Amino acid sequence: MKRAQKGPLRDVLARNMRKLRAVHGLSQEALAHESCVDRTYVSSIERAQRGVSIDIVARIAKALAVEPWTLLKDG
Repeated sequence: MKRAQKGPLRDVLARNMRKLRAVHGLSQEALAHESCVDRTYVSSIERAQRGVSIDIVARIAKALAVEPWTLLKDG
C-alpha cells in the first residue's frame, strides 16, 4: 500500500501549535490534558508526523483558546 505524502498544512499546524502553546505557557502534557488527547499524540502532531482529524484540531484550539482556523493559518 502506498503512503500519501505529507501535506504542507501539517507543518503549519505544528508551528502554530508550538507557538500558541508557548504563549500560554503550556507543556505538551498540559495541552494534552486540556484537549483530552494523549501527550505522545500532541508530540507527533507538533513534529508534523501525524495527520489529524478536524475534531482533534477543534479540541486543541479550544484548549488554546483560539478559533480552529487559527491553527491552520499560514503566516
